[in-house]
Amino acid sequence: MSSVCIYCGSSTGANGDYLAAARAMGEALARRGVRLVYGGGQVGLMGAVADACLDAGGMVTGVIPGFLFHKEIAHGQVSDMRVVASMHERKQVMADEADAFIAMPGGLGTLEELFEVWTWSQLGRHAKPVGVLNAGGYYDRLLAFLDHMQSEQFVEGRHRAMLIEHADPDALMDRLAAYEHPGVIANLSRHQV
Repeated sequence: MSSVCIYCGSSTGANGDYLAAARAMGEALARRGVRLVYGGGQVGLMGAVADACLDAGGMVTGVIPGFLFHKEIAHGQVSDMRVVASMHERKQVMADEADAFIAMPGGLGTLEELFEVWTWSQLGRHAKPVGVLNAGGYYDRLLAFLDHMQSEQFVEGRHRAMLIEHADPDALMDRLAAYEHPGVIANLSRHQV
């Protein structure tokens, strides 16, 4: 696993645990020599994870649509900044560049990105691991609802098990590295989305 895509908020949120987790995640990526791929922003948890990774000597790739870049939201210290035409292109480039995906605390965009990339895995469009960093218990209610969806037979157990979860960045990274996709289509590349 040489690169991880992080989805997270453009806000720091109400709980200091979220910001601490973002910094710890950035440091963990740098320590492991894993390149951070993220949405390119300098604000909120996005900026914090990038700052921590850069400060620890890590590699960072930002992917940002032009309309956000021109509003000066782009992180000025990220040398590998990809400016793309749309949000759709942003998500595709981030997915193409990553070997794994992690959702940290965030808002609607974070959830949309998480569910899309998890659905792609369920459909066999990629075999890359998908996880959530459950900092401060942020995802507890969502994870409980996903379990409810499984018990109500709208989500199969093997698909529910595809979402890897942990509150500690290093433990989550270890679980992602050990992940084996439950049903990969023959000849599917780990980098094909």
